[in-house]
Amino acid sequence: MSPTATKNISAPSEQLSVEHLLGIKELSTEDIELIFRTADGFKEVLNRPIKKVPSLRDITVANLFFESSTRTRVSFELAEKRLSADVVNFSSSGSSVSKGETLIDTVNNILAMKVDVVVMRHPDPGAALFLSRHVDARIINAGDGTHEHPTQALLDAYSIREKLGKVKGKKVLIVGDILHSRVALSNIFCLQKLGAEVMLCGPTTLMPKHIASLGVNVEHDLDKALRWCDVANMLRIQMERQGGDGIGNFPSLREYAMLYGLDLDRYTRIGKDVVIMHPGPINRGVEVTSQVADHANSIILEQVENGVAIRMAVLYLLSARIPRSPV
Repeated sequence: MSPTATKNISAPSEQLSVEHLLGIKELSTEDIELIFRTADGFKEVLNRPIKKVPSLRDITVANLFFESSTRTRVSFELAEKRLSADVVNFSSSGSSVSKGETLIDTVNNILAMKVDVVVMRHPDPGAALFLSRHVDARIINAGDGTHEHPTQALLDAYSIREKLGKVKGKKVLIVGDILHSRVALSNIFCLQKLGAEVMLCGPTTLMPKHIASLGVNVEHDLDKALRWCDVANMLRIQMERQGGDGIGNFPSLREYAMLYGLDLDRYTRIGKDVVIMHPGPINRGVEVTSQVADHANSIILEQVENGVAIRMAVLYLLSARIPRSPV
């Protein structure tokens, strides 16, 4: 750990109850609300002419992405730079991982460079938890396999709060590839902690067994589900996690779009203003058409903007928990 780590961090008046962000399941409702309040302040910073604060000066953050990512990686990197952190970017392609180096060896080598925080995306569920038990750094899970993606769930709930005033009591529909989605699981945990009702909708082949045991409603008729909800979060079909042709769990993308895609005609038939969300990247014409993605009730771009503020808040609050070393 850098001996000057945290000397420029203005400690928050409140602290998270966790040392790492491994998943939503480990957070309390108070933790989530604290992240939201902190993000409110950072969102104000992002709207200033000079969009930078020195909160994490002397803190080094390593972004370790063992899976392809653009939006999440760029969002984290921008959040880190807005906080004045030193940033190290790492991807497994072209690295020693491709030569057989283990995860823990890779991370320990990076930590030898005096890294304080590790943001990691990994294809294996539990990778972030494993790392938190073996390295001396704060760990932020940027997605571990089909398990969790906590910052996406936080920014989704934050965006609902911003649009509708609150999350409690709202009816949120999550549509699509629930089986392969780490976003869905984290959203379920986060929304329920904040008092929302959650319904899932999609083909039976894309619905995990025993999912109803999480206290969610399951509906296979999209039109009926849309009439029920206040918010519809349209998940991406994760073709890379399915069969060799990318559509191993349903006959064709055309059939999926007909039954579970949201076009303007279907949206108009709802008869009310349902908020439209999508975690991205969008397969336009499959989950949603361009007319719906760009609709006045779509907050997809707001999700992207809020992602930077939420990730700034998480980085700031977790960095404040780094043990202080004497200078």
